[in-house]
Amino acid sequence: MSTTEKQYSSTEDLIDLLKAQHGQIRDLFDEVMHSQGQERKEAFRALVRLLAVHETAEEEIVHPMARRIPGGDGIVDDRLAEERAAKETLSELDGMDTDDPAFLKTLDKLRMDVLTHARAEERYEFERIQDEFSPAQLKGFAAAVRAAQATAPTRPHPGTESATKNMLMGPPVAIMDRVRDMIREARDKG
Repeated sequence: MSTTEKQYSSTEDLIDLLKAQHGQIRDLFDEVMHSQGQERKEAFRALVRLLAVHETAEEEIVHPMARRIPGGDGIVDDRLAEERAAKETLSELDGMDTDDPAFLKTLDKLRMDVLTHARAEERYEFERIQDEFSPAQLKGFAAAVRAAQATAPTRPHPGTESATKNMLMGPPVAIMDRVRDMIREARDKG
């Protein structure tokens, strides 16, 4: 477990947890952009996995909470549109060879979109959630996010940007993703 993973796994406050994950996502983008060969491939797999579980948990836990805040529907709808576009690009990248010359160009576009999305979440969604809910509630929401991430799909699935779709499709898709991850890992080691 990396230092950043330890940091966010022990974070008790929802907002601190999500911001720590945003930091880890930024670090993984940098690692993918500045590495090559097997190192790039492994860093990209870690990035795909973190983005998938992070967004799933936000869609299941965070966005429904934000919708309860006055003006929250518009804020969440904007974030969901961004998430769907990012999932589509991430899906495209997941099917590419990390050594393909087009890979880094597409990855850089995704990086800019994801970092812009994260800043918008922190500014428009997280700040309002932090103002609306008590520290005890935020601690409970952090535990719920960690639980959602433990059972979330590990790959992007565009079109599942709602809590209901994630709850219905998430568990079987997560199992399939995790089996595919194990097969890929075994194939790469063998």
